[in-house]
Amino acid sequence: MESDGVRLAVFERGDRSAPTVLLVHGYPDTHRVWDGVAEALAGEFHVVSYDVRGAGRSGAPRGLAAYRLPVLGRDLVAVARAVSPDAPVHVVGHDWGSIQAWEAVTTPGAPIASYTSISGPCLDHVGHRMRGGANPEQLRRSWYIAAFHLPFVAPLVWRYLVGPRWGAVLRRVEGVSAPVSPTVVEDGVRGMALYRANFIPRLRAPRVRRTDVPVQLVHPRHDRYVTESLTRGVERWVPNLKRRVVDAGHWAPVTHADTVARLVAEHVTDSRTA
Repeated sequence: MESDGVRLAVFERGDRSAPTVLLVHGYPDTHRVWDGVAEALAGEFHVVSYDVRGAGRSGAPRGLAAYRLPVLGRDLVAVARAVSPDAPVHVVGHDWGSIQAWEAVTTPGAPIASYTSISGPCLDHVGHRMRGGANPEQLRRSWYIAAFHLPFVAPLVWRYLVGPRWGAVLRRVEGVSAPVSPTVVEDGVRGMALYRANFIPRLRAPRVRRTDVPVQLVHPRHDRYVTESLTRGVERWVPNLKRRVVDAGHWAPVTHADTVARLVAEHVTDSRTA
């Protein structure tokens, strides 16, 4: 399918007549990061995942404007309407998939029935939060974001040092055997546009982003990159909110797929019976 002129690769499992769960991956992953979660959910739900623009089998437009949050939000909504034209979907996002899903969830009229966010805050919420002072621990963990803004250097380091060894890096640093796409080198270079197009504008001039959608925040207790402090005060903009903690690291959808699937299923059921 296409969104804003970009081809998006979409993958489906389960019964199309069942409620649709839409899974959105982060950086530098593809839809494959959800394989375990999707398999666990497919017996009960229509499970959909897609490669976000710039990753995997999807198109890769040039220029930062093509990776700004409103565009990414429109991609998600386009996929949701294509795979579930008659009912809103239940969105689950991880890492950058979660960040861009916040854009759709906080857009009035988006066909979203519930949202589960894992390790990816709304950047506008973070911007408002930082006006009261940044968390030193989170700043320390976010060193890579500053690195991704370095022209020439960051892409070269990823292309020739980190990207070709990404699977080994995950195993050594995170203890994770995650699916690594054959396109991971190019995906990693292109995906830096997500950071460059959005972080500074959103933190410098945060918008008001509210939603009445039922939101579940899942925080992996041992996440090396995202601290729970980034979501403090989110209740101000998200009144229908619950928080869950899992004893996992950043790649919880891979290492604790059954636990993540159970939390998603519970949240979907709760939102449908509320």
